[in-house]
Amino acid sequence: MRRSLDFIYNTAGALAAFFIVAIVALVFAQVCLNLADKVSAAITGQAIGLTIPSYSDFTGFFLAAATFLALAYCLRAGGHIRVTLLLGQLPKRAQRGFEMLVTAIALAMTGYATWYMGLLVAESLEYGDRSSGMVSIPIWIPQLPVALGLGILTLALIDELVSLARGAPASWDGKGENLLSE
Repeated sequence: MRRSLDFIYNTAGALAAFFIVAIVALVFAQVCLNLADKVSAAITGQAIGLTIPSYSDFTGFFLAAATFLALAYCLRAGGHIRVTLLLGQLPKRAQRGFEMLVTAIALAMTGYATWYMGLLVAESLEYGDRSSGMVSIPIWIPQLPVALGLGILTLALIDELVSLARGAPASWDGKGENLLSE
């Protein structure tokens, strides 16, 4: 089970990395087209007008996908910002209880966000909502990776809460066997 869960978290992290690379590629391509346009204007006195339609919309969609798909991977790898000033002052038993409480609160919040985002995707699909850019796409397509990322984060928080309840150290501390190994 541990390997399957880690595979899901690593796959989501890899997808997030893919979307970051896609952002870089798209912006780089648009910069090259802008440069070609400037060169053309300097040589011929008239710009060609090269552009990637809706590239800013697509980079925004890719950023949302990358952000939400990376959440579970980042949680398990200890990449989220945590304020441990209070936690470090507590006895070990109280630390575990506090970590479980905070994880349960995060699970409740993320579970609600996952449910709501799933409803939003279904509603967008039902009503045929489309983006408003030059290239109009069904809006459920960029919403889906956000919902998926929230769902995977919810799974990671359930995983974390169960591990903490079983007495394992928090994965984000780097002391347990629950670290991402790939």
